[in-house]
Amino acid sequence: MLNLSEVINVENVKKAFENFDNAKPFPHTFIDNFFKEDFALALEKEFPDFTSNQWHKYNNQIEVKKTCNDWNFFPKNTYQAFTLLNSPEFVDLISSCTNVTPLFRDEGLNGGGWHIHGKGGKLNTHLDYSIHPKLGLERKLNIIIYLNSSWEENWGGHLGLWSHNEEKHQPEELKSMVKCKFNRAAIFDTTCNSWHGLPDPLTCPDNQQRKSLAVYYLTTPAKNAPERGKALFAPTEEQKDNQEVLDLIKTRSNVETADKVWRK
Repeated sequence: MLNLSEVINVENVKKAFENFDNAKPFPHTFIDNFFKEDFALALEKEFPDFTSNQWHKYNNQIEVKKTCNDWNFFPKNTYQAFTLLNSPEFVDLISSCTNVTPLFRDEGLNGGGWHIHGKGGKLNTHLDYSIHPKLGLERKLNIIIYLNSSWEENWGGHLGLWSHNEEKHQPEELKSMVKCKFNRAAIFDTTCNSWHGLPDPLTCPDNQQRKSLAVYYLTTPAKNAPERGKALFAPTEEQKDNQEVLDLIKTRSNVETADKVWRK
């Protein structure tokens, strides 16, 4: 088993959090050269082919992507990467960097794991689930690590961060973007009406994909924590009067009905 410092540039992680709390529109940062380069390249190569039946597919008006959080499908390096990202040592590191205590890992990777978007891939701006549907803990921090070494900036895929419209409970203004750069980790607080996404379809060639690892960390629920068990999506400007999309968003946000979205 690899140790933390063998595969993660720990000093890069610590330095990146210097302005975390003051970032707008909500606390966030990004970490370049997150993994040791050779390890990052090895992780990229272990992603399944885009056409593999290992993927859990979403293909609708608000999300076009594929995911996999089944540990049985993870090859050696990927398995070790997720083990380290869920290790007490890494959780303690992130806890000390963000002053979030207690901070818990989710070894079940609910909503996390491998994520991949191909040409036309998108993810409407959204708020993540608030309360873990099985653990009852509040989702507090996201880490997303880009693993696409051939990605070109003009293909899109950057993580957008929006301010919050309190009156309408909707995203208001795009305030920041974390560019989709190889071996860059984006970390942000999900408890601050943290609207994020990539609503513009990717324009990459058919043989290229936006690849990432995603891990989420939990904490004791705040007294005023929303009770969302699933993500709450916002329609794009073009979708605001589309009743089919609005009904889809309602279905997708409900723990009891969300599976209907991808089973169609």
